[in-house]
Amino acid sequence: MATAIAVEGLKKSYKKHEVLKGVGFTVEAGTIFALLGSNGAGKTTTINILTTLIAADGGKASVNGNDIALKAEAVRQSISLTGQFAAVDDILTGRENLELIGDLRHIDNSGRTAKELLEKFGLTEASDRRVATYSGGMRRRLDIAMSLIGKPSVIFLDEPTTGLDPEARSEMWRTIRQLAANGTTIFLTTQYLEEADQLADTIALLHGGTIVAKGTARELKKLVPGGLVELTFHDMQQMQHAEKLLQKQYEIVRGDSGLVLTVTNGGGITELADLLVRLRDAQIELADFVQKTPTLDDVFFKLTGAKKEEK
Repeated sequence: MATAIAVEGLKKSYKKHEVLKGVGFTVEAGTIFALLGSNGAGKTTTINILTTLIAADGGKASVNGNDIALKAEAVRQSISLTGQFAAVDDILTGRENLELIGDLRHIDNSGRTAKELLEKFGLTEASDRRVATYSGGMRRRLDIAMSLIGKPSVIFLDEPTTGLDPEARSEMWRTIRQLAANGTTIFLTTQYLEEADQLADTIALLHGGTIVAKGTARELKKLVPGGLVELTFHDMQQMQHAEKLLQKQYEIVRGDSGLVLTVTNGGGITELADLLVRLRDAQIELADFVQKTPTLDDVFFKLTGAKKEEK
C-alpha cells in the first residue's frame, strides 16, 4: 500500500521540556492509525507539526508525499484537521456552517455539498437549527463533516471523542470507520485504550517522547506474555486437589466465589494445553474454564510503568 504519512526522528521542545525525542512511524494510505498516549505525552504536538501549525526542532516528515517543511501549502491543501474541541460557529445553523467552509474553500456548489454532508452525517433534520442547540455528538459530527469539504485524503482527529457520552462516542466510531472504508486515511490520537483497540489498523504508543511500541492491537497484546485462565470447579475438594497439583508450576490465585482458581501464567496456548492435560491425568473435572487474553491496558501499563489507578 502507498504511504500517506512518513515521520522520521521528529523532535520538539518547549524551553527545557523535551516533548518529542526522535519520533518515527509510517501510516499507510486508507488506514486508521492511532497514536496512543496519556495526557501530556506529545500527541497533539505531533499532530500540530504534521499539519504545519508548528515547526519541528528536528527530524523530517511528509504527508501525501509532501515535505511538511518545504511544501507546507501542498500539505495543507490535502489534509483536514479536527481538534479536541469542535470548531463550529454556534450562531450559524448546521447548513450555514458547511456552506461557509465550502465558500472559503472555493467549492463549486457549496449548497449541494452541504446538503450531501448533512444527509451523510444524519444532520438533515437539524440542518436549519442554530448549532448552539446541538448535542455534543451532533457538534462533533458537524465538525467532521466540515473537515470533509474539499475531499481531503488525510484527516487528523485529535482526541475526537473526549467529553462525549457513550452513545455519542459510538456514533463517532461509526463515522470514523465509514471514512476509512471510503479510502480516507485517518490519523487519530486518543487516550482511550478501548478506542484504539476498536478502531485502529495500526497503533503507536507514545511515551517519554518516543514511540515505545507499534503494531496492530493483536501484535501489541503479544508483548504481554501469558494471560489468565480462570478454572471453575464442581466442589471444594476438587479445587483444593487442583491447587496442590498446579501451584508448583503456576501462579495460582483463589477467586472470591471459593470454587474458582485463577492461573496467572497459564494463558498461552502451550501453557493452557499443558494445564488441561495435567488436570485430566489427575482425574480432576472442571465445571468451566475461561481464557483471558491481555488487553491494550496491560500493554500500556507494562511498557510505560504506569499504574492502573493513575491512568
